[in-house]
Amino acid sequence: MEIQEYFRILWKRGWIIILLAAITAISAYGFSKMQMKEYKGSITLQFRPARADWGLQNAAKGLLPSYREFITNDKTATQVIDRLRLDMSKDSLLAKVSTSADEATFGIQIEARDHYTKTASDIARTFAEVFKEQQDTWNQKQDKRDQVHVYMWNEPRVSLSKPRTKINTLAGGIFGLMLGVVIVFFLEWLESDIVRTAEDVERHVGVAVLGSIPVITSEEVAPVRARRKRRWAFLKSFK
Repeated sequence: MEIQEYFRILWKRGWIIILLAAITAISAYGFSKMQMKEYKGSITLQFRPARADWGLQNAAKGLLPSYREFITNDKTATQVIDRLRLDMSKDSLLAKVSTSADEATFGIQIEARDHYTKTASDIARTFAEVFKEQQDTWNQKQDKRDQVHVYMWNEPRVSLSKPRTKINTLAGGIFGLMLGVVIVFFLEWLESDIVRTAEDVERHVGVAVLGSIPVITSEEVAPVRARRKRRWAFLKSFK
């Protein structure tokens, strides 16, 4: 199919694509506005070995996965609930919390989500504080040369987690465009064997159309029928 043919199809049915894109974008925007806002509080824990020893540093990096498990275990969650006096179960609290480790910076990021900014910030901070206390207690039982100290790298930062109205609206519009293109070419495929105009004949046969049989409309036929009736009535008057 030549590029001119694509332009012809888009010019003919482009309104379908635009309409579907508008509908899906507006729907996505409306859905986003209906969602309850959820905020994300994040804080970073930085780990530092007691001495600049290659073996100790690598051993500490290998402990990052276990540190993540300590942060989000039931014992830590219970202490966070007690300190913040949260009206929720351990499972409900842990479902709001996630962690990620970065071996390059030797840090762990704690993220907490909630519908209130202060609650999201407090949960993230308290998880960090409880784990730091646990790590400090563990360090007291170790030789000073083998200790791994943990620091709270920053105060909790709070940002909007969802809804992402702009992203959702853009995604809805793009989906509508794609769906509209599919529908347009599907309709064109259904009508590919239907010939309606001289241009359709030229496109299918590949030769120029020199002439065509004119279409007689009902308005043009009516006067002819009226004249025939008058003639018939005139001839019957002589019988």
